[in-house]
Amino acid sequence: MKISANEIKVGNILEFENKLWKVLKLEHTKPGKGGAYIQVELKDINLGTKRNERFRSDENIEKAYLEQKTFQFLYSSGDEYFFMDQNNYEQISINKEKIISDILPYLKDGINVFLELKDDEPINILLPETVTLEIKEAEAVIKGQTATSGLKPAILENDVKVMVPPHIEKGMKIVVKTSDNSYVEKVK
Repeated sequence: MKISANEIKVGNILEFENKLWKVLKLEHTKPGKGGAYIQVELKDINLGTKRNERFRSDENIEKAYLEQKTFQFLYSSGDEYFFMDQNNYEQISINKEKIISDILPYLKDGINVFLELKDDEPINILLPETVTLEIKEAEAVIKGQTATSGLKPAILENDVKVMVPPHIEKGMKIVVKTSDNSYVEKVK
């Protein structure tokens, strides 16, 4: 499936130069002179090598056709992570090296994720848009402190650091956006 370079998103799997590449980072640039382009950091799915590539904004890129299935994360053992297909209860394992490090903290027992498969081989893991987690540590608020931006750092149960409003305290549960580790709301 062809997509415009402007439609590329972090986490997409692209078919480029007869290989499958995962988009790790991207940056849109519009120089003062010349056409706009997108600088993309790619990781080879099979070899694990990285490279940077520049695509013109009007260029078309081949997005890999992948089958998406819902799986439940079961557990990890050593460097292997085990998932169960929600339809037929078959289990598959994925090596830690094939999982982007930003995803690992969110893999907790029982979480449902989408696995993207090519020829029944897991290629990519898509997390839910938001997850509910408990605050493990939060800085205390000093009364009358108005010089701050209204947010304070906190550490979640999965050791991810987020910025939260001052009223959030240790032990509370909050909803976090998995794409950028940002606070959404307090669980009621």
